[in-house]
Amino acid sequence: MQDWLRATLGLGPGRAVADVGAGTGKFTALLLDTGAQVIAVEPVDAMRERIAAHPHLRAQAGTAQATGLAAASLDALACAQAFHWFATRAALDEFARVLKPGARLALVWNERDESVDWIAALTRIFTPYEGDAPRFRKGDWRRAFPHPAFGPLAETVFTNDHIGPPEQVIIDRVLSTSFIAALPAGEQAKVRDQLDHLIATHPALRGQTEVRVPYITRAFVSVRL
Repeated sequence: MQDWLRATLGLGPGRAVADVGAGTGKFTALLLDTGAQVIAVEPVDAMRERIAAHPHLRAQAGTAQATGLAAASLDALACAQAFHWFATRAALDEFARVLKPGARLALVWNERDESVDWIAALTRIFTPYEGDAPRFRKGDWRRAFPHPAFGPLAETVFTNDHIGPPEQVIIDRVLSTSFIAALPAGEQAKVRDQLDHLIATHPALRGQTEVRVPYITRAFVSVRL
């Protein structure tokens, strides 16, 4: 991913990039590792306050439709695990405004690898609760394209693993998913019971103090025309 950020997005010292929908700053940290100047844009105060301080970082309130950034001020703009929430013409209009001609727009998602049987079983547990919540895999975000200010999307695929105790990498991750976290306590408890049962009974998980959760990262880039 670091090679992709540097080579494909052109990030490095002297370059400016915004992380829009930065959340608590997980992807922001990767952008900072390139040496670029980073602006984290996040509308939720409680999440923005958790972004770690860094000399090359500015965190500010803002949305995808109103970032508060200066026109033609960025060499790149990234949305990680976020664009499906605001995939509109208005958001792309704003991105076009703040990006320099020739700059890069990056859209990144990290998804569990459902070719693994227990990952597919995990998905079956929480999918019934999705409702109409925007999700990357539904593909609705693609309707924002084509856009006259941006070239075609080019996709790069990476694989990676999240390794740790089942409580952390399976249960905590699922329960923190937006539409699960919003459930009443009783419904959350039902999800937790199903997760506990999967971990206790699946041969790949049973009795393991550390598990490897396989992910597929899909990174899309488009050039500001």
